[in-house]
Amino acid sequence: QVQLVESGGGLVQAGGSLRLSCAASGRTFSSYAVGWFRQAPGKEREFVARITWIGGNTYYADSVKGRFTISRDNAKNTVFLQLNSLKPEDTAVYYCASRGVGKDEYAYWGQGTQVTVSS
Repeated sequence: QVQLVESGGGLVQAGGSLRLSCAASGRTFSSYAVGWFRQAPGKEREFVARITWIGGNTYYADSVKGRFTISRDNAKNTVFLQLNSLKPEDTAVYYCASRGVGKDEYAYWGQGTQVTVSS
């Protein structure tokens, strides 16, 4: 299993920035990629970004492209999500999740961290 712990959420004004962290432990060698997702109240969970451990290949949702940056520190088994130019509609609980080698689904999830953007 892979354990994931998110941190870094908080309250920020529109236009501000936050940096989220996702620390992975356990069978991290079985993890191919880490993705960030978010869920706002009353809405479906949506994909935000993902990065592969090997090669650092990234992919973003159109809604965050150019504002959010995903990165990783392999030595620390940690993935980061830099959130810039935040908007009130970015308010959500942000989750990181691990996808295994050869798998399509994200099998392991963190507990989430709240991001609130005030207008």
